[in-house]
Amino acid sequence: MNRFDYVRAGSIAEAIAAASEPGAAYLAAGTNLLDLMKGGLTHPTRLVDVTRLPGLDRIERLPDGGVRVGALVRNADLAHDADFARAYPSVAEALLSGASAQLRNAATTAGNLLQRTRCPYFYDPASACNKREPGAGCEALGGETRGHAILGWSEHCIATHPSDFCVPLVALDAVVEIEGRAGRREVPLEAFHRLPGDTPERESVLEPGELVTAVRLPGEAAGFAAHSRYAKVRERTSYAFALVSVAAALRLDGGRIGEARIALGGVALKPWRAREAETALVGAAPDAAAFRRAADAALAGARPSGDNAFKIELARRLIVRALTLATAGTPERMPALPASVFAPASGDPLHA
Repeated sequence: MNRFDYVRAGSIAEAIAAASEPGAAYLAAGTNLLDLMKGGLTHPTRLVDVTRLPGLDRIERLPDGGVRVGALVRNADLAHDADFARAYPSVAEALLSGASAQLRNAATTAGNLLQRTRCPYFYDPASACNKREPGAGCEALGGETRGHAILGWSEHCIATHPSDFCVPLVALDAVVEIEGRAGRREVPLEAFHRLPGDTPERESVLEPGELVTAVRLPGEAAGFAAHSRYAKVRERTSYAFALVSVAAALRLDGGRIGEARIALGGVALKPWRAREAETALVGAAPDAAAFRRAADAALAGARPSGDNAFKIELARRLIVRALTLATAGTPERMPALPASVFAPASGDPLHA
């Protein structure tokens, strides 16, 4: 590990000032950052500890019926907050499907948004990677690409974003609150992460020194609570990142779909909002034929980035599965294996 300065900030203003210096990075739980430092993949010259900043560890109910989740709220605390889980069940299900209980007890809201890709070529210092070293090339191209992108990728990077949490957040129009030297601003989460283009080293819209302070969900998003699910396919049922994941939420009106929300994970360098699929479902009966049309619309622009064409069909089928689960209804209790494709299609809980 390289030598670095350590600064414990006492206020948001102090943190921003300290982190605005070149080479600085924010430190919260460090569940991803410290691994990257130990592996020699990132070399911050200063760590700005934000874990004691006041007010960032709160879950606040808002006047519009929405919720504001502080940047330092732990993943486990948010998933197990009963009011939050009732209002945003797909978000709670996504959180509980990620990592291990130990990591969920440490990982934070903002850290989850900002975690870096798990592309094995990014993690291998001997491999060329444009994210680690701009202009070095992308050794994943032509390599082992089973887990890589099928949407939004470029010749400079074919990695995917690893978050489960972000997928239903994007579907539900979450907003990221940011503080920086220029003041406070808000960015829709859908626009927060960047596609690789020719600058894959830039993963978000954050400017140097900017600090994520909260994520906000609008009150109207809770209107999907009765028909909202998260489904995830992975190499093993637990402790694994998604090959493909889908957040699906529906409003049903008179036996028809009044509104739909769909987002995909594991398919691009950002959580992927499938707006064409959502539009295709409005006014349709919630049946397999409509779900297949929506899946085709969602994947119309997909293309393999190597030997991973199977992910396109996998994503189609998982969209149908997630929409079927959402139509059946949100379980009263969390399934024993959250987001597992082995959950019964009826939407009933696995355990009383």
